Amino acid sequence: MCPKFNTVSEILRVLKTFIAYLKRPDLYPELGRKIVKNTVNRGNAFKGKEKTNSWAASTAVTQKEAVAMLFGIDIDPFRTSYADILKTADQREKECPIKMGGPGALELIYYACEFANAKSVVETGVAYGWSSLAALLSLEKRGGLLYSSDMPYLAQDGDQYVGYVVPENLKPNWKLFRFADKESLPKIFTENPSFDVVHYDSDKSYNGRFWAYNELYKHLRKGGIFISDDIGDNSAYQDFCESNNIKTTVVEYEGKYIGVFVK
Repeated sequence: MCPKFNTVSEILRVLKTFIAYLKRPDLYPELGRKIVKNTVNRGNAFKGKEKTNSWAASTAVTQKEAVAMLFGIDIDPFRTSYADILKTADQREKECPIKMGGPGALELIYYACEFANAKSVVETGVAYGWSSLAALLSLEKRGGLLYSSDMPYLAQDGDQYVGYVVPENLKPNWKLFRFADKESLPKIFTENPSFDVVHYDSDKSYNGRFWAYNELYKHLRKGGIFISDDIGDNSAYQDFCESNNIKTTVVEYEGKYIGVFVK
């Protein structure tokens, strides 16, 4: 099956991305995976989507309820305590010349780190760096490190803008790996084999998720927190939890679903 393009601009975007990949031999493995994903495995991204959305909708709670149930913490002080930092970050996003993913459930990430007394966190997917900022605000209290995996934004020449909202004073606590997860995560696990919190927000395909979930879970310490964004895209998260007998909490946030559990 060949991919379908609806507009000339979409064709040009794909062509620009392909040319950018050709200039980066270190990204050739991911280029090969993307070609397969967007041709023979196009349906993989939505595998089990209807089943999981029905399941998630029937069990979902709010972010505030989830943090209270899992961690025994009230999320309300976060926005007040970091009002100036969040305001500056919001302004930075508005000034950014390229478009990336916006902020998610920041309180969930921050209070997961607080509850776990985190000194090491791994995340996949960075974009503007909102999730990175939430984790770093907690980690810097303990001199901890955030390890992030994120692909360059090849279609937008956006490498320099990844993590744009993260303030300079937090960057000493941050290590950014600029490859696909299948290249970044082994490098990260070589540097640090055990993590207090993991946050997944990258490859949306079923196969990509399921592979990463298993790898991240192996390197999450007992008592650590596992968070995955956008679990309604397909059934990878639900299937992963069921296959490992994991009782998970589902959070509804701005029309999407997030999965979180304590190992």
